[in-house]
Amino acid sequence: QVQLRESGGGLVQAGDSLRLSCAASGRAFTTDGTGWFRQSAGKQREFVAAITWSGRNTYYGDSVKGRFTVSRDDATSTMVLQMTSLKPEDTAVYYCAAKMPQYGRSWYDAREYDYWGQGTQVTVSS
Repeated sequence: QVQLRESGGGLVQAGDSLRLSCAASGRAFTTDGTGWFRQSAGKQREFVAAITWSGRNTYYGDSVKGRFTVSRDDATSTMVLQMTSLKPEDTAVYYCAAKMPQYGRSWYDAREYDYWGQGTQVTVSS
């Protein structure tokens, strides 16, 4: 089992920055990596970013490329999402998720992830 806990959400203004953290515990070291997804009212869950457990590879959704950066703190088994130049359309509940290793699984598809956190709300005002 893997437990994930997000933190760092809040209310900010357009153009501001915000840092989200995802603390992993349990057998997190057995996962292939972790990712961030977001979901706003009436919309499907959207891929934001992901990072392999080794930290060597990162993946980003088109809407956040160049603005968001995903990284890992190995000492604390924490994944960090640094968000800059935030826009009102970034408003959503942000979820951390972990994926077990299996050949051919996509980093971009929420259905490929096995464990999920409870989510943290990010609201960007215009």
